[in-house]
Amino acid sequence: MKRLLALTTLAVLLALAGTNVAQEKKKGDTPFDPVKDDSKLPRVLLIGDSISIDYTLPTRKLLAGKANVHRIPANGGPTDNGTKNIKKWLGEGKWDVIHFNWGLHDIKLGGGKHQVPIDDYEKNLRDLVKTMKGTGAKLIWATTTPVPEGKLSPPRKNEDVIAYNKVAKKIMDENGIAINDLYAFALPQLDKLQKPVNVHFTPKGSEALAERVAAAIETAQKK
Repeated sequence: MKRLLALTTLAVLLALAGTNVAQEKKKGDTPFDPVKDDSKLPRVLLIGDSISIDYTLPTRKLLAGKANVHRIPANGGPTDNGTKNIKKWLGEGKWDVIHFNWGLHDIKLGGGKHQVPIDDYEKNLRDLVKTMKGTGAKLIWATTTPVPEGKLSPPRKNEDVIAYNKVAKKIMDENGIAINDLYAFALPQLDKLQKPVNVHFTPKGSEALAERVAAAIETAQKK
């Protein structure tokens, strides 16, 4: 009886230890985990789709001790989703730097039409920039990353990335907003950074993007 009780107690302790380990492992290891601010550090907000979701954690790691790196609690999606949610995402707190992108969802093709036509994209992006500028934060626009060759699902074309990035650049130039050209950075090395026939990046590719993002944020902070 005593042996059975001892074994039962041991099993319970091991189970509890396993739970604690699992909780410790889970804590702070997803892009959407809340960030506890260090009041001595600047607050940074990342806005974007799944490309930015994948580079959030490595960006946080690179800027540890230098900035509180938050991200919106969702996939940013297309610009019309951004205009609906931007005020909620910005919240009431003060942001020192906002690093943002919209584009890959806007250019999705369905029935031969873009999810967000380029004229609407321009209008939406202008509205988003106006709202973000109102926070007083330093803004950084990240160009939309390349679409590779091949049959993608959903369909996208790299020529549309180029066209939408051109519209975005015009808006950023007019507003004096810094541009982090992730498109130009990734294009010549897609075979090393991006998954095959996929707009998403490998873990190493996301880490490479994160280095560019972290560097752009640090430059903005110095200014």
